[in-house]
Amino acid sequence: MLVIGAGVQGLTSGIVLAEAGVPVRIRTAERPRDTTSAVAGAMWGPAMLRPADRVLRWVTRSYAEFTALCRDSASGVHLAPGRMAARFDLGDVVPPEAHLLDDLRKCTPDELPEGFVSGYHATVPLIDMPKYLDHLVDRFRAAGGELVVSPVPTLGEAVAEARVVVNCTGVGARELVGDPAVHPVRGQHVVVANPGVQEYFIELTTDSEFTGYMPHGDRVVLGGVAVEHDWNLVPSRTVSEGILRRCAEVEPKLDGAEVRDEIVGLRPGREQVRLEVEHFEGSRIVHDYGHAGCGVALSWGCAFEVADLVGA
Repeated sequence: MLVIGAGVQGLTSGIVLAEAGVPVRIRTAERPRDTTSAVAGAMWGPAMLRPADRVLRWVTRSYAEFTALCRDSASGVHLAPGRMAARFDLGDVVPPEAHLLDDLRKCTPDELPEGFVSGYHATVPLIDMPKYLDHLVDRFRAAGGELVVSPVPTLGEAVAEARVVVNCTGVGARELVGDPAVHPVRGQHVVVANPGVQEYFIELTTDSEFTGYMPHGDRVVLGGVAVEHDWNLVPSRTVSEGILRRCAEVEPKLDGAEVRDEIVGLRPGREQVRLEVEHFEGSRIVHDYGHAGCGVALSWGCAFEVADLVGA
């Protein structure tokens, strides 16, 4: 079995397959800590993607896995309280998966930052991605999996190596499988030393700029932007300054925080997630990409469906 890609989708799929007893090799153009997944904030939360019924199943299964991982301090997953807020009225109807959160409640007016008119408070899993990716690699190898840093330039090469291939190449699927529907959604984060922030904050919006921060021990990941069809991987100082300003307006403790890094990743945008089987030159390819900014939140649910499609 060959899995292409060592971001969160590829590693999680590899783990589920390997732990089911399937011999698995992952080939990747980038080491896990160099993938887009390493740039993510990251948190579990509602995923407003299509197909809605399958997305609900994936995000629900992932929630169960992440809450279990919170019990392992080495995993990089931890529970944190915080707010999801908007500059418009969110109303009283929440996504179905939000009902998994036992302490979900509407924010009171005094809990909302200036300019925000609606929001919810809840405890959710936060994922410290560099640490989490290391954990996934260790777990994959412990299950007998092999991880090889070796790009896969064509599907022909992939199927020559294995009769079953799992394609978790993210935005790289645009060229690998010739899918013009997948495109980059540029994200940029600023990582700062944690000045004492314990709660997360995420702005719910469809705008290209938003406010969000997620604490992971001694560091906080600040965001963000979502720029469609932008392939630029060089951090923009102007974008970073905007992120720092917006986050400090919501959380004054972040004003003047020590900047440790500015990081950029390309989310794989697509009209809907592609998780399906394709028959190619006598082999089966399971495509698993197009998760936009929800790859982490959907990862376990998608991985178990990959295993089902493979027949593991």
